[in-house]
Amino acid sequence: MRYLHTMIRVLDLDAALAFFDLLGLKPVRRSDHEAGRYSLVFLSTGHPDDPATVELTWNWDQAEPYGGGRNFGHLAYAVDDIYALCQKLQDAGVTIHRPPRDGRMAFVRSPDGISIELLQAGGALPPQEPWASMPNTGSW
Repeated sequence: MRYLHTMIRVLDLDAALAFFDLLGLKPVRRSDHEAGRYSLVFLSTGHPDDPATVELTWNWDQAEPYGGGRNFGHLAYAVDDIYALCQKLQDAGVTIHRPPRDGRMAFVRSPDGISIELLQAGGALPPQEPWASMPNTGSW
């Protein structure tokens, strides 16, 4: 058995693609299904040791946000520099729901409310401001 992908439904494909691009995920394939009125876009980290993908499913006629995103759990990614990525995300208007106070772990949410865990690769970085004293925001 081999892990293939995680699928999440998105309300606004452009917003979802922009968010995941900030994380470093790039589209590797897309299929549009006119008869079913939906598109599938598969995203990858591009890392040679990481064949798994995230599948964004965009139902063209969906007008309301999807509910129940919290019971999905979360996607988790190891990152090279958690402070730099959190700053990049914050500068782009993304809320850091659980800041990397410990230099090891942070949580953000996609435009569709999917929880994303960011973990510092290779062990925690030394605590650093403003992250060390930043409170949690909302749920993650």
